[in-house]
Amino acid sequence: MTLETDRYTGEDAVRAAPAKDTGNPAKADQTALGTLPVWNLGDLYPSADSSELKADLVRANALAVAFEDRWKDKLAAEAGKPNGGDFVQSITEFEALEELIGKIVSFAGLVYAGDTSDPKHAKLYGDIQQKMTDASTHLIFYSLQLNRIDDAILDKAMNDNPAIGHYRPWLTDLRKDKPYQLEDRLEQLFHEKSITGRGAWNRLFDETMTALRFTVNGEEMALEPTLNLLQDADPALRKAGFEALAATFKDNLRTFTLITNTLAKDKEISDRWRGFEDIADSRHLANRVEREVVDALAAAVQAAYPKLSHRYYAMKAKWLGLEFLNNWDRNAPLPETPQAVISWNDARETVLSAYSGFAPEMADIARRFFDRNWIDAPTRPGKSPGAFAHPTVPSAHPYVLLNYMGKPRDVMTLAHELGHGVHQVLAGGQGALMASTPLTLAETASVFGEMLTFRSLLEQTRDKRERKAMLAQKAEDMINTVARQIAFYQFERRVHTERMEGELTSDRIGEIWLDVQKESLGPAVHFAPGYETFWTYIPHFIHSPFYVYAYAFGDCLVNSLYAVYQNAEAGFQQKYFDMLKAGGTKHHSELLAPFGLDATDPAFWQKGLSVIEGIIDELEAMDAD
Repeated sequence: MTLETDRYTGEDAVRAAPAKDTGNPAKADQTALGTLPVWNLGDLYPSADSSELKADLVRANALAVAFEDRWKDKLAAEAGKPNGGDFVQSITEFEALEELIGKIVSFAGLVYAGDTSDPKHAKLYGDIQQKMTDASTHLIFYSLQLNRIDDAILDKAMNDNPAIGHYRPWLTDLRKDKPYQLEDRLEQLFHEKSITGRGAWNRLFDETMTALRFTVNGEEMALEPTLNLLQDADPALRKAGFEALAATFKDNLRTFTLITNTLAKDKEISDRWRGFEDIADSRHLANRVEREVVDALAAAVQAAYPKLSHRYYAMKAKWLGLEFLNNWDRNAPLPETPQAVISWNDARETVLSAYSGFAPEMADIARRFFDRNWIDAPTRPGKSPGAFAHPTVPSAHPYVLLNYMGKPRDVMTLAHELGHGVHQVLAGGQGALMASTPLTLAETASVFGEMLTFRSLLEQTRDKRERKAMLAQKAEDMINTVARQIAFYQFERRVHTERMEGELTSDRIGEIWLDVQKESLGPAVHFAPGYETFWTYIPHFIHSPFYVYAYAFGDCLVNSLYAVYQNAEAGFQQKYFDMLKAGGTKHHSELLAPFGLDATDPAFWQKGLSVIEGIIDELEAMDAD
């Protein structure tokens, strides 16, 4: 398991600027923030050396071996018996094993994310990944042999036995993988070598990135607070932060270039053996979304660059009194932006109030994260940067990681991750095999939660200058989530395509990076030397190639969904909860149909993009007044 960094990536993921150097700013900020929660992982295991964890490690391996002995080479015969025989028992046993292994690996991953620099945490994470990889090797046969059962036999078993029919969505999804499966021994080899192959390179990236330090005005800083400088009100401090990032990235360029080349080649080998035609097809399959839908999204966003990002950044340069924006000015706060630190309690109440205004049940679920210590909020050395909501397993509950620094975007991040958390709680009722939602739909609840919070705050704002700052920040967030992420997707496509012809140099990767940045951001943004290295630290490129388009998909989807909500009569909330509770049991077409939406219709994406354009229109009109 890899704990993905959620939220949009790149320098856009920064949340807040630290206070100016007046006395002891760190202490001053901490006082203003209030007490930040640290998660309690005891709901998974009491500790890393607990007897419960040790016992489950032994039990997971023993059950996996017994499962293989019981069911290998017997599934087709069992499914062909009257009423499906004991076939359903094999599924429930497999689901229980997935739950147990998932719980163990989730615990190790969360401990590791809390401090990746701690050698004990790294060892725990590595050892448990090794042990659970070994255990799950005994389960590889299961999905392979399930997909060799004749369609007519499996259909009859599902129709005759409701207990088997319950798993129809999972079995149907599983069979979509059938054309890309290899024979059993090859699948076992791919699986066992993952820990010394892709998994090892992922871990090298994480530990290298966490260990990096950036020197700003004589002070050494970790990645997250250095990125936060790019949103400071002081242009000199923004520039200093950029230069520190560029210098350290340049010093480590060989390592990140090697990691990128190796993982791109690793993916090409896997895709070629499995028979995927396009470099992103494996991601589309995992997301249960058609290539044509993603292509239509990407084309629509690229065509909209001039109306969105190009236009907005030209306006922002004028607002800041600049001829153009340097790359370190792109996320600078407007003069109208409130600079006060938002306390944790205020952030909590802001989000819960917005959620409650939509549906009290939504706020009740979100409140559990605060009341039961399911959130880890403070920044600290060694902690994973960014933010995520990890679902763990249905028998437990999700956990949220933040790096909270008390700025408005931190509040939006809290709203975003709690949206994920609510979704994961509701989908948990589907069980370990069907709770997981494809990435394209996994962003729905998170982005919707952000939108609810933003609209709630905007409705309370009467001051014209504050309203402008809020609308500008929302426009930037949407551009970062849609335009930037499609640019990242195009960057990945170009890198992986060229890697097929041979290794890429650091300079060549930097050239591709600058090309897509210039195309997506437009002529109003100028790039200083050093920005060509900023591809190095984006974790999605490493952990989940082509993940990034899911953000654009989710944002455009939610824009359309929110428009339906604004015009809907009673009943929208129930439809929305039904969608979240479905987990991974339905295709996006089935989930969106009750709202009258269709992602295969090119006009669908235009609706979502028009919402962003509308906010920019309002900002332009405010300037004209």
